[in-house]
Amino acid sequence: MLLKTLSFSTLAVLFSLITIGGYVSASGVGLTCPDWPLCPYGLLPHADFIIEYFHRSVAATTAVLVIATMAFALKSKAAPTGMKVASIIAGGAVIGQITLGARVIVERLDALLVTVHLGLGILLFSMVLITVLNAHRLEKDTKAIRAKAQ
Repeated sequence: MLLKTLSFSTLAVLFSLITIGGYVSASGVGLTCPDWPLCPYGLLPHADFIIEYFHRSVAATTAVLVIATMAFALKSKAAPTGMKVASIIAGGAVIGQITLGARVIVERLDALLVTVHLGLGILLFSMVLITVLNAHRLEKDTKAIRAKAQ
C-alpha cells in the first residue's frame, strides 16, 4: 500500500531531520548560515555552511513528504478519522516548523524559540507516527477483508 510506504518513509526522514537538528544545535553551527532560506552564495552552499544547509535541505524534503502523506491520507476513503486528523496536525506542524525555524535564525537562536521548535518537532513526529501506525493497521485490515472474500 502506497500510504504505508509513504508514511513510513516520511517518519524515517523526519527522524533523520530531528537527529541532524540536534547535531546542529549541540555543535553550535546553527548560525553558520545567517540568511534564510538560502545561505550566502545561493543554492550551492559554501563549505562553511554545509551542515546547516544540509539541515535545511532535509527539512524541505521532510515538508514535502509530510504534505504528500497528508494528501494521500485525506484522499483515502478507507483511512480512519484519527489518521486523517493526525495527518492534518502534522501538515500544520511542518508549516509551523519551517516558519519557526526561520524565526530561530532571524532571532539568532533565541533559547525560547529553539525550545518551542524542538517541542513542535516532537508533536510533528508523534502525529506522523500515529499516521504510520494507522496506515499499517489499515493495510492489515484490508488484507484480512480480501482474504475473507476469497
